[in-house]
Amino acid sequence: MLFGVAGVPHSSKGRSTVDGVKAIKELGLDAMEVQFVRGVKMGVEKAKEVGRVAKKLGVVLTVHAPYYINLNSPEKEKFEASVKRLYDSARIGSFFDAKGVVFHPGYYLRSSKQGAYKRVKVGIEKTLEMLEKDGIEAKLRPETTGKPTQFGELEELLSLSKEFLERGYDIKPCVDFAHIHARYRRYNSYEEFVEILEKIEESLGREGIERMHIHLSGIDYGMKGEKEHLNLEESDMRWKELLKALKDFRADGILICESPNLEEDAKMLKDAWNSI
Repeated sequence: MLFGVAGVPHSSKGRSTVDGVKAIKELGLDAMEVQFVRGVKMGVEKAKEVGRVAKKLGVVLTVHAPYYINLNSPEKEKFEASVKRLYDSARIGSFFDAKGVVFHPGYYLRSSKQGAYKRVKVGIEKTLEMLEKDGIEAKLRPETTGKPTQFGELEELLSLSKEFLERGYDIKPCVDFAHIHARYRRYNSYEEFVEILEKIEESLGREGIERMHIHLSGIDYGMKGEKEHLNLEESDMRWKELLKALKDFRADGILICESPNLEEDAKMLKDAWNSI
């Protein structure tokens, strides 16, 4: 399991992506999720430079696409803009060999769950078509979401992923355990984490377990789901039990920490993982 953070570590001497990659290496971490959450503003040459530095230092990179993506938007303009944002994220990420492109698929709005599923699937298909024309291998990671109003239940994403995997596309869920906990106000014990992992393995096979993309943090939540991310030790997240479940399932992949303190929790997680 590789451990990293979402964005440039707080301790980085500079705030550029390259600075962040160097800081990851200095911290003894393994990965960094490049944040395009406010828009894809990185150019091709800068992406190539980031890739060269990351490869030299042995740091694995992933991408988080812009927040403003809604593949279930009934407005054609917003739907197409969402597809373009996802495409841009994957395209620029390809220049630094991003191992996954995480994105929030969208909101249900007034759609039924079945209707939203179909619309999101169409959006992903359109993105894939655009990427294929450019010869870019897609590694899309739709994320489990933290609010009941958002498309992104684990079962929905497993079904989507299975459909695309059967067609030869590298699409699997980004499993955000904090979001799942906040959405249902449960799934926060060893047994419940095992239940999640069993669902993934049953749907996607060992590939789904051995090449996971995980997000983790503490989280504050209420009746409407996610409120905000918290540091692990300031939350009720039973993260040690989660790590034990992942170990017992022989899970592998990339775990990105999204706690406000970023590298502090990421290092704590890596140390705990290595001690199990």
